[in-house]
Amino acid sequence: MAVLAGRGTDAVAWERARSRRRSRRRRLPLLPALVFTIVVTQIPFLLTIWYSLQSYNLYHPYTRHFAGLANYTLIFTDSIFRTALANTVVLTLVPVLASLLLGLGIALLLDRKVLGRGLLRTLVISPFLVMPAAAALVWKFTLLDTQFGLLNFVLGPLGAHHTDWINDHSKLTIITVLTWQWTPFMVLILLAGLQSQPGDVLEAARVDGAGPWQIFRSMTLPHLRQYLELGIVLGSIYVVQAFDAIFMITGGGPGQQTTNIPYYLYEAAFRGFDIGRASAMGVVVVAITIVIATFALRTISGLFSDQGMEGRL
Repeated sequence: MAVLAGRGTDAVAWERARSRRRSRRRRLPLLPALVFTIVVTQIPFLLTIWYSLQSYNLYHPYTRHFAGLANYTLIFTDSIFRTALANTVVLTLVPVLASLLLGLGIALLLDRKVLGRGLLRTLVISPFLVMPAAAALVWKFTLLDTQFGLLNFVLGPLGAHHTDWINDHSKLTIITVLTWQWTPFMVLILLAGLQSQPGDVLEAARVDGAGPWQIFRSMTLPHLRQYLELGIVLGSIYVVQAFDAIFMITGGGPGQQTTNIPYYLYEAAFRGFDIGRASAMGVVVVAITIVIATFALRTISGLFSDQGMEGRL
């Protein structure tokens, strides 16, 4: 009996080893992509961390030396950086959430069978295909110009004849531009989620007497959870790096009202040539991206958990 038990144990161990070898062989084709990802993302990030620990200014290249956390101390005691940090949070969370809600509404409309649906989808997605710098120039000189802007012309009957949107409402302007730019991205993700819903299940719900709101709340929204989370994560990663609109439209002003960390990093690196301080800001941007994405994901997860509790009650 002991011999049989020993043979059985050896067979189980041999089968586990064989399974591990098969798993390694399946993963082997992914190795080049993994190496490429490490080379183009992780190695530059580690180099950025190393530079952030250096006192390194291109105006004085021969005085470079190890400075520890001095650059981090410097940026967190900088009042402009604290302002840029607060602006970064606002200019990331608001456009991401606004574009997500608008994208959800537009995706629901485009998911319906209407005449010219293909053309409508192309028109809705087109802002995402425009280069950010070109779009920023169109917004600045065609839409928001004080004298000849289309926005003042359209809102003229309401009293907005010569409103200086860029200077008087700079933060709202940047939020609007970023929301306009990233709403098509959310539409693409959420429309893919809507089209992946099983049609027979929805039809069965309608036959059972469920209304449109009940179907959306109990079936569509839970089905879209992973797509909403994906939109929040990717949107936070991209929008936190917003630079084109701020650089082209407001230049970070007036009075640092629209200066976010990427723009302030640009000023430190390419105007002040302070590589150490700029690298420290870059590390902080990565940390902020992780924090904002995590916060947004937990918020969405909490909303779905609350809906689940309500459904069970």
